[in-house]
Amino acid sequence: MSDLLATIASVSVLPLVFTSGWASGINAYAVVLLLGVFGATGVSDEVPASLQRTDVLVVVAVLFLFEVVADKIPYVDTVWDSVHTVVRPVAGAVVAALLAGESGSLPQIAAGAIGGSTALVSHLVKAGTRMAVNTSPEPFSNIALSAAEDLGVAGVVTFAIFHPWIAAAIAGTLLLLGVVILVFLASRIRRFLRRRAQRREEKRQARAAAFWPPT
Repeated sequence: MSDLLATIASVSVLPLVFTSGWASGINAYAVVLLLGVFGATGVSDEVPASLQRTDVLVVVAVLFLFEVVADKIPYVDTVWDSVHTVVRPVAGAVVAALLAGESGSLPQIAAGAIGGSTALVSHLVKAGTRMAVNTSPEPFSNIALSAAEDLGVAGVVTFAIFHPWIAAAIAGTLLLLGVVILVFLASRIRRFLRRRAQRREEKRQARAAAFWPPT
């Protein structure tokens, strides 16, 4: 009977697991912060106590502020994304596992796998899109895209607390749309990577020339 109840509980939290995974791939700190606040204020009973701790909320709030700034600066956002290639999927997996509850259970492991893999795909879409946007010389597209991502994560995660299945459908649609857009932007991404490799080569040659001045 207990196994049956655990299975039912894991199914009921599945849409929130998926949505939090998608959102974690974009801004993991915002997800933890929002869920923690919703849990601490009594808005949702689905949020585990570990995400509601004051020290956790303070740390993720500070990291969220760093992300808000770094994510809107051309090329800095790409470096930030590179650092978070591991952080975001891990955060998505951990949040999903905590939402599923019952430490070490099969539903928790499955939830962690879903959250982590969804966060990884979402992160790759975000990072790839930013590479394409960085081929544009003006910074306003970065700011607009970052702001749209922040608002989207906040809106969808908040909506998931009240309407989890609809929010999961929205997150899935946005994820699929992002993958399609990324395919179309592939040529711009390759151009960005070539430019970055060229800049590194120019810096290497400049350092070599400074070290070995012409005779």
